[in-house]
Amino acid sequence: MNQRVIKPLVLILIIAMFGFFGYSLVTKGKHTDVGDKAFNFELPNYDGGTTKLTDYKGKVVILNYFASWCKPCKDEFPELAAYQKDYGGKYPLLMINRGETIDRIKKVTNDNKEGMVYLFDYNAKVSKQYNVTGQPETFVIDKQGIIREHYNGPVTEMQIYNWIKKYDK
Repeated sequence: MNQRVIKPLVLILIIAMFGFFGYSLVTKGKHTDVGDKAFNFELPNYDGGTTKLTDYKGKVVILNYFASWCKPCKDEFPELAAYQKDYGGKYPLLMINRGETIDRIKKVTNDNKEGMVYLFDYNAKVSKQYNVTGQPETFVIDKQGIIREHYNGPVTEMQIYNWIKKYDK
């Protein structure tokens, strides 16, 4: 390529980068992170009602962001189902989906035979508050409502159990 083409391309690239960074700064909202008070939310649930984080006040709560089309999410599902069976009654696991319909999740979960608590973050408002960038992502919220863990990637039943032991005080 000659210099007549390269210079304008570099200039366009630089302008685009500054535009992207400027847009990111302007649209950056407040979000929570490890050590912060968990954002209280109310989301539609699998049964057609709504569920609030405050419904689980005083308990260690696990939030897991997932998508039905996500391969790592599918791979981790048996671990989450085992966790739900063994510990879900005492330490709630809230499965949060972004952008998919209840009917879609009912279809892929075989009508929720595991008894999971599925919530639907259709507009991604809650996931933005928790700074979710993909899936699967898992959060541990302690009894005082403080985010103690934020893990990107698939988790195992034992990982979650070890977190619970650590924060169930």
